[in-house]
Amino acid sequence: MDAIKAARAVVEEQHPEARAAFLGGSGATGRRTVTSDLDVVVLLHGAPAPYRVSLRYADWPVEMFVHTEATWHAYIERELPTRRSPLLWMCADGLLLFDGDGVGARLAEHARKLVAAGPPPVPAEEIDDRRYAITDLLDDLVGSNDPSERLFIATELVRRTGELALAISGSWGGGGKWLARRLEVAVPGLGRRLHHGLREVLGGRVEPLAVVVEEVLGQGGGRLWVGYERPGTP
Repeated sequence: MDAIKAARAVVEEQHPEARAAFLGGSGATGRRTVTSDLDVVVLLHGAPAPYRVSLRYADWPVEMFVHTEATWHAYIERELPTRRSPLLWMCADGLLLFDGDGVGARLAEHARKLVAAGPPPVPAEEIDDRRYAITDLLDDLVGSNDPSERLFIATELVRRTGELALAISGSWGGGGKWLARRLEVAVPGLGRRLHHGLREVLGGRVEPLAVVVEEVLGQGGGRLWVGYERPGTP
């Protein structure tokens, strides 16, 4: 059973009363792999939504995100300030599997408008927080002579540098493979350079990665350590 047929069938089995459903993520594109799951968004009139569940159907791993129209909007509003909303993208870029009363088309149009408008601006305080954390990691990397320490420091540094680059460029964020994919679009070539830098660290050379990280830091205002201050929580 192909991805689309499996997605429709699992919704019909789990929620025959559904108003609409989307197939999102890699399952709706040509970027599927042998381990890709089906990301399915289901719209109900009410309970038991909202909830999510992971299951297996017809040899497909399925992640199902079940909402009402009201909870869909509530989740999107909660996620937008973080500039990362898988739910938004599953409906903006996903395939509308069926739409019994028009709610699917309405939410898809709204999602596409939000994606096209771009994420909200990144607060300057957040940029500074990211610069501080990266500066600290970079100093740790340069100062470490332990290969095991370098592995974990460099891996964290690559992730945080990619996230800072997306924040500086005003782009949508993402985690895991989606961080790499967002970088492909927002900052072409950076992912490749970070990858090369990480490989060099594993070979004992920190300079290539340090150069890339310093470059991204410079775009956000440079290193930040001395003078960084945040109030504590009472």
